[in-house]
Amino acid sequence: MTTRPHLKIGRHLLPGLVAVALFVVLAVTVLTESFPAPAGFPGGGSITASIGYALFNFDAGAYPAEGFLATFIIIALVLDVALDAAVMLAKTEADGRIAGALRFRTDPDEPGDADERDPQRSPVRPDGGED
Repeated sequence: MTTRPHLKIGRHLLPGLVAVALFVVLAVTVLTESFPAPAGFPGGGSITASIGYALFNFDAGAYPAEGFLATFIIIALVLDVALDAAVMLAKTEADGRIAGALRFRTDPDEPGDADERDPQRSPVRPDGGED
């Protein structure tokens, strides 16, 4: 025989009630606010071209705007550093060493240089694969 589910009332319901109250406040604010009529850009100039000119600090756009050349260069440098860090982390091995594209030894503690070793005896191929 099945029993009816019981509603557990307690402090665990408080975050949900706060979320519902916040939703009600936001809904009332948005629904009772009167917004002005939308206004577009005057004239027949290209908005996209004006944004591009503003990005590189040129005064050739149809609409005047502030220049963003310094911001553009800073963002480019930050993205370049992030890309370099991602490549470096992708090439790092488990023990903290930077791995190369070519692996000639299986044991890093093995004496001798890769050029001195006999390629016929090596268990690892120069392209990184194992025999």
